[in-house]
Amino acid sequence: MGRRREVAEVKRLLSGARVVTLTGVGGVGKTRLALRVAADVRRAFPDGVWLVELAALENPELLAQALVEALEIRDLSAREPVQVLAEHLREKQALVILDNCEHLLHACATVVETLVRSTSDLRILATSREALGVAGEQTLAVPPLPLPDSETPRISAGSLAQCDAVRLFAERAGAVLPGFAVTEANQDAVVRICRRLDGIPLGIELAAVRLRALSVEQLLARLDDRFRLLTAGSRAALPRQRTLRALIDWSYALCTEQERLLWARASVFADTLDLEAAEEVCSGDGIAREEVVDLVIGLVDKSILIREEHPSAPARVRYRLLETIRQYGRERLVASGQEATLQRRHRDYYRRLAARAHAQLFGPSQVTWFTRLQLEHANLRAALDCCFAEPVEPAEVTAGLGMATDLLYHWITGFYLGEGRRWLDRGLAADTEAGEVRARALWADSWLAVIQADVDSAAAMLAESRALGERLGQEPVLAYVALYSGMVAMCRGDVESAITLYEEAVARHRATGDPVGLASAFVRLCLAHSFRGDPARAVSAGEEALAICDAHQEGWHRAYTMMALGIEVWRRGDTRRAAELEKESLRFNRSLDDLLGVGMNLEALAWIAATEGRYQRAARLLGSLQAVWRAIGAPLSGYGHLVHYHDECESRTREALGEPAFGAAVRRGAKLSRDEVLSYALQEGGTDGGPRAETGEPSPLTRRETEIAGLVAQGLTNKEIAAALVIAQRTAEGHIEHILNKLGFNSRAQIAAWVCERDRAADG
Repeated sequence: MGRRREVAEVKRLLSGARVVTLTGVGGVGKTRLALRVAADVRRAFPDGVWLVELAALENPELLAQALVEALEIRDLSAREPVQVLAEHLREKQALVILDNCEHLLHACATVVETLVRSTSDLRILATSREALGVAGEQTLAVPPLPLPDSETPRISAGSLAQCDAVRLFAERAGAVLPGFAVTEANQDAVVRICRRLDGIPLGIELAAVRLRALSVEQLLARLDDRFRLLTAGSRAALPRQRTLRALIDWSYALCTEQERLLWARASVFADTLDLEAAEEVCSGDGIAREEVVDLVIGLVDKSILIREEHPSAPARVRYRLLETIRQYGRERLVASGQEATLQRRHRDYYRRLAARAHAQLFGPSQVTWFTRLQLEHANLRAALDCCFAEPVEPAEVTAGLGMATDLLYHWITGFYLGEGRRWLDRGLAADTEAGEVRARALWADSWLAVIQADVDSAAAMLAESRALGERLGQEPVLAYVALYSGMVAMCRGDVESAITLYEEAVARHRATGDPVGLASAFVRLCLAHSFRGDPARAVSAGEEALAICDAHQEGWHRAYTMMALGIEVWRRGDTRRAAELEKESLRFNRSLDDLLGVGMNLEALAWIAATEGRYQRAARLLGSLQAVWRAIGAPLSGYGHLVHYHDECESRTREALGEPAFGAAVRRGAKLSRDEVLSYALQEGGTDGGPRAETGEPSPLTRRETEIAGLVAQGLTNKEIAAALVIAQRTAEGHIEHILNKLGFNSRAQIAAWVCERDRAADG
């Protein structure tokens, strides 16, 4: 595998230090070493190993928010992100990898010091070109890969292939030239190439790509020529960083003029890009739109662009520039004088993308858009940064405020609610023009405030939005103001006013022909009539919402409608039908990873279980909800008027079971993983006790884990499992780790044998 000595040293440092930083030049393999260590120590951190990629983050103020997103913390409260992080990690045994810190050193140091002070078992592994400079930090300078000793006698090709640098070259060469091997004939040239590149992994990989067109000897000759020219013949004076720079210079020189243009222009993207974005942003001024696809293929072939596939969006391949390559491209872009132009193109493209997503929100492509926006989050953030950049340009600020408003559902359905509210607050503070954009932003921001239980701020924003809507004659604005004002009234316990406002929203949204607002208003009317004890009107409102959603093939509002109807059907005593509605809603919310929706479904299922006298199930669900609401940071967020149902369920269950049994069941529920909770709530294993095998001993695995174990037994790789189940590869790896831990195994072969044994038992 290579790097054995460094891996062992990093493990040793982590065992005694809370913060370990890997330092070294770009391309030396800091990230790869960190990931190798992470894979080896994963079992030592039961609360997870988390990678936070910072290369694409340029605004240090968003660092803590980036960590919240990377750690998949769904906090809907109004707390500062660093507080959310500290609370979430307080008692966790977790490892957080901060990758590429060098451009955010001060911000990283501040956040790391805060987290170390606030936690007891957290470990942080950082990669940076220089140390963070925090108290107690241990550093390891990552050296280049070991090279064959030039002083020792010539060794065999087989022995030489065990040298890390030579082995990496052989692996990468074999990828572009099938059948390549280090032989007695070429080994001297291979060794000299690796020495020429100072054992820098990125340099070795870039050089190996040249074997598509050159022999090993030709490659060596060209390296010698280029580096001798740069150093006036003195190899001893060749710094490693300059070696890498020279190699990237060579890669740049080997590109066509148009490929160089595309490379430089692609550096404007944060994180990754897809072909459509490349065509929109990078074409023009020397590159025709129809030429972009061939240029992208050329840069992929030259290992400048890295091709990526995402199981959540299999129809769209994405491309990534390694950070060192991106920085080189950005330097070329700045030197060309086109940086400002490309930033504007990038900003305008993502503003249009946000507007398209908003326009197509309510329909069959809804989930596809939600997924796409999540993949584009770093670029959306960069576009917003550009809109609000100094010096402030009023037109740009207004456009940025409109973009932040268009992304309302992105903020709510992803990990980004707090960030969304900060963008809207920032835009509203900077853009005081009393126009339609401000009116829309005010009601959008008010919904986020309601979810965060900041009701007074929501009410103030809605009052201003209503005044603007009336002054401008904007019926859509007044319709949404009525809707969200109804939510404020419900939060304050004024049900009658809420119903009046929701009915006003229905009338206005119907008049403007807005199905999104109309469905939302009917969902809220359903809940309000149910709460007031008017079942006929509650069901009627719910059915209206379902009809609208079904007519547009929409899923998210439909799931919330089923949640609301399930609560009303439960109140009427039909617990079986209520459970069916909640489970159908839960399945959709699980597919979208909407934790707020999941929390509401689990609440309703707990209430249903208590009504049916299934108190163990009710208590276990109540226990699982502790983790859900703690993760969100706002229990029953936006639905606080339903809290008395929760309290009644808890009181009834506690009394029925007695304090010891109730406490034990709650603790069992609290210990379940997210997947186990969902499987248990949906009764996917066929019993209340959790998933079980059809025959034989009870299985400790959830339904999803059982499914993945079966795919492991079929010989599928983690990547193939992820693609088959349409989940992230990291998620598949996490499931397999859970399976190994639960079964007490340490290899995939043992999982396969276990599956085969159970299958034989099931066959009789």
